[in-house]
Amino acid sequence: MFPMMPKNPVRLWAQFARMAIEAQTVIGLRTAGLMGFMAQAPGEPFRMVAEKQAAATESLFAMAQAAGRGHDAERVMAAALRPYGKRTRANSRRLSKPR
Repeated sequence: MFPMMPKNPVRLWAQFARMAIEAQTVIGLRTAGLMGFMAQAPGEPFRMVAEKQAAATESLFAMAQAAGRGHDAERVMAAALRPYGKRTRANSRRLSKPR
């Protein structure tokens, strides 16, 4: 049989697309900081590694929680993406501010 289609695939796609664009911005800004083209906080290299572990843990917990509540696959995936999106949005805003 065919897999069940999500009720609103556009919402999940938009959430992922926004996060992907913000992640590319963060990667570009951090690369420029590491290369010395722009000022960056002294702890930024450590922060960029450490936050990934926290986001992965939070994402797995949110996904398990949504699945445990019986939500459909779309809501489980949205819950899994939310911690990453929150961090990419915050990093993009923080790194874009002039120093």
